Amino acid sequence: MAVYTEVDDEELTAFLANYDIGELLSCKGIAEGVENSNFYLHASAGSFILTLYEKRVSEADLPFFLGLMEHLSAAGLVCPQPVRNHAGSALGRLAGRPAAIVTFLNGLSIHHPEEAHCAALGERLAQLHLAGASFAPRRSNALSVDGWRPLFEPYSPRADEIAPGLGDMIAAELDYLESRWPGDLPSGVIHADLFPDNVLFLGEKVSGLIDFYFACNDALAYDFAICLNAWCFDSTARYQPAKGRALFDAYNRLRPLDSAELSALPVLARGAAMRFLLTRFVDALNVPPGALVRPKDPREYLAKLVFHGTVAGARDYGFAE
Repeated sequence: MAVYTEVDDEELTAFLANYDIGELLSCKGIAEGVENSNFYLHASAGSFILTLYEKRVSEADLPFFLGLMEHLSAAGLVCPQPVRNHAGSALGRLAGRPAAIVTFLNGLSIHHPEEAHCAALGERLAQLHLAGASFAPRRSNALSVDGWRPLFEPYSPRADEIAPGLGDMIAAELDYLESRWPGDLPSGVIHADLFPDNVLFLGEKVSGLIDFYFACNDALAYDFAICLNAWCFDSTARYQPAKGRALFDAYNRLRPLDSAELSALPVLARGAAMRFLLTRFVDALNVPPGALVRPKDPREYLAKLVFHGTVAGARDYGFAE
């Protein structure tokens, strides 16, 4: 979440008149994140999040994201629910952007997850994968292995601005991943961005999953690998085996990873680190002037990528193969 597009008061009032959310009491921009413009709406009917879709989000994909949230909620997972306007649509336009209002969820994001948080996340991730099996619409993952080189190449001359030798390192790593990426693993709907700031907690219990705007169809174990990267390292990017084991055990109780998924995990985790290294790298070089946004440091995922290059098998993460 972030703010790239400022919204005029009159435009906002006219837009909200199409919704039954009551009187607007306050509207505040949300600075976190890097993808869309987000605002916290407090209205007489409750609290909501207003999102204006920017950058990588294609308008054609929005029905998939909004429909998935409705589908998962019906299956028992707590996630934001799109608010439909008077015409029955979950999608409108504001300030020249596609826009939607979704319900606000109570809870806090955990900046430094402990083992209990990782276990709770593992359970919810497995539930999401199981519930997503009955979601009929499909969306390909534009930020999987085939998309990494096209994302990188326009900015490759500037890679060493981030870290010395980064350009050559990424080019070699892309060669490795493209030649070894598995193509026959169990697949389905994945969140693809289930970082700690996209999971809300009340105590040690998950109170909601948010930000489904990278959701797509891909290998389920790749989604697990994204979470392994995001949840199981400390603040200095050192892997924490106990956290990894907590995530694995909780996930595996509901949806056991098969032998092919476990064998592929080091490559999947390496690829997940590459994906976020690249998008953070590109974002860091493309902050619009005056945007209310804090780009995330790509070097965190460079360190994780280097670590995964030392892993020979799932046992090195603390899992049993």
